[in-house]
Amino acid sequence: MLSAGPGSGPLRRAAATQACRQRSRPATGRTSVGDRAALVRRYCDRVYRQIGRNKRRAVLYVVLFFVMWVAVGALVGWIAGTASANKFSSAPAPSIASDVAAGAVVAGLLAVAGIAFTLTSGSKMVLSVSGAVPADPVQYRRLHDVVEALALGDGLPKPAVYVIDDPSPNAFATGVSPDRAAITATTGLLAMMNREELEGVIGHEMSHIKNYDVRLILIVSTLIGMAGLLASLIWRSAFFMRPRGRDGEQMMLVVFAAGALLGVVAFIVGPIIRLALSRRRESLADASGVELTRNPEGLLSALRKLQANDKPFVKFNHATAAMCIDDPLQHHESWMHHLFDTHPPIAERIAALELISQGQST
Repeated sequence: MLSAGPGSGPLRRAAATQACRQRSRPATGRTSVGDRAALVRRYCDRVYRQIGRNKRRAVLYVVLFFVMWVAVGALVGWIAGTASANKFSSAPAPSIASDVAAGAVVAGLLAVAGIAFTLTSGSKMVLSVSGAVPADPVQYRRLHDVVEALALGDGLPKPAVYVIDDPSPNAFATGVSPDRAAITATTGLLAMMNREELEGVIGHEMSHIKNYDVRLILIVSTLIGMAGLLASLIWRSAFFMRPRGRDGEQMMLVVFAAGALLGVVAFIVGPIIRLALSRRRESLADASGVELTRNPEGLLSALRKLQANDKPFVKFNHATAAMCIDDPLQHHESWMHHLFDTHPPIAERIAALELISQGQST
C-alpha cells in the first residue's frame, strides 16, 4: 500500500513547485537573488517540459499501437477474403470488404483490451514477470526510509516498494502515474550500495516517476510484449494444426499471416519504437536525481559500482530492460543484445555527472 503523501491537484503542484525551489537553491550564498530565481525557473521549466513531452508521447504511442493492430487485422481479413475469392473463383468485392472490416474490428477490440490492461494492470505484470515481491518494512527498513524521504522531498506520494532476489545490482520504477508507482531494487543492489549510493539510485528512479517516464516506458514495453506473446501463441498453435482440404489450407494461410504480421510488430517495429525513446531520458533522470538529493557523489559512486558489475540480471527481458537504471543488455556481450540498447553507456553518464559535480554546465 502507498503511504500518505501530498494530495492531487493544487496541493500536488504547490509541493512540486516548492521542491523545485528547494533543489534549485545554490549551495553557497554567492549567487544573487535574481540569478537564483533564474535557476529556479530554468530547472522547473525543464522538468515540466519533460513531463509534457512524456504525456504527449504516451498518447501518441497508444494511438500508434491501436492503428498498427487495426492495420494488421485488416490485412489478415484481406488475406482471408482473397483466399476465399480464389476458392470460389469470383467472390463479390463486398465479400472481401466485409472480411477486411471484420478483421479490423476484431483487431481493434483486441487493441482496446490491450491498452486497458496496460493502464490498469501493466505495472503488476511487469513486477510479476520480474519476480518482484513487496519489500518487508522491517527487513528492508533502510530502503523504505530512503524511498519515503526522497518522495517527501520531491512532493510525491511514497511509491510502493518491491525487491527482487537477484545478486545482480539493479533497480527500476514502474507505474502509470506518481499515485500508482512502484520502485524495485534487487537484493544485489541493496547489498552493494551504502546509504549515500542508495539515495542516488532511488533519486534517479524517483525522477522517472515525476517525469512520467514510467508511464511512457510501461505503455511501450507492455504493448510490444503483448504483441510478441500473441505472435508466439499463434506460431505455436500453427504447429499443432492439421489442415484438411482447401478450407484447412486457407486457415493455415490466415494463421501464418497473423503470426508473421504480429511478429513484425513485436520484433521489428517494437524495438524501433523503443529505441525512439530518447536516450537523453536516462541522462535527465541522472541530473534530476542529483537535483533531488543535492549530492552527485552518491549517484556517481553507485554508477561506478554498476559499471564494474559483471553479474547479468537473471530475470531480465527485452521488455523491462529499458526500465532499469543499469541496462541489463550491456552485460550480455552478443551484438544482437546491443541492437536493443536503450541506455547511453554508463561511462558517458559518469562523465556528465562528474561535470555536474565540478559545478560545470552539461
